[in-house]
Amino acid sequence: MTDPTIPVGGSTGLSHEHSAAVEEAARWLATEPRDRVPHPIVPALRSRFGLTAQEACAAIKEARLIQARAM
Repeated sequence: MTDPTIPVGGSTGLSHEHSAAVEEAARWLATEPRDRVPHPIVPALRSRFGLTAQEACAAIKEARLIQARAM
């Protein structure tokens, strides 16, 4: 039996539709030259990729993981 109080996508609160946008934002952020990344980054990601603040933060975290794996 499913719990209707749990958001779509499980405990993260992210739907599958939005997780694709988070992944796209993370890939962009991980590969964009640092001097070309606009600041502040959270509003920039929200505007560019249509993310919520929570999703923008998730994208930043994922971008850092992508960069760490590339080293």
